Amino acid sequence: MLPRFSSLPDFDKEVSAGTEDISIAAIGLVGVPYRYGGNTPKGGFDCSGLIGYVYQNTANKKLPRTTEEMGQIGTSLGNDTPAPGDLVFFNTQGSRHSHVGIYVGKGRFVHAPSKGGTVRLEKITSSYWSQRYTEARRIIQR
Repeated sequence: MLPRFSSLPDFDKEVSAGTEDISIAAIGLVGVPYRYGGNTPKGGFDCSGLIGYVYQNTANKKLPRTTEEMGQIGTSLGNDTPAPGDLVFFNTQGSRHSHVGIYVGKGRFVHAPSKGGTVRLEKITSSYWSQRYTEARRIIQR
């Protein structure tokens, strides 16, 4: 596993960056089927397709297509607590930015997890996700 921050951000802390509309839109897509390469509710989503769709349709912001490229834009929050609408990244396949979700607050994030699954809301502090968390990035500054 790649190095990550020595401790997780305080996910109990509530922070606002004025991008709650992004997190609300992401929550509205919970239940859409996973599909590799998918980037629409009708066709399904993979993780980066979900993020791109939500940002384009909610904030009129076109993002790069891959998770790795998304991990190069915006501002890293370091160990600061993410705000709803920020991107959260995970090392699930041996790289710092191999999986991405949208933080929605209260320690939860929305993501398109894997083949056979659906877009879902999960706790970032669960043992699986907290061990793989690498960083949060703020894409939109308001």
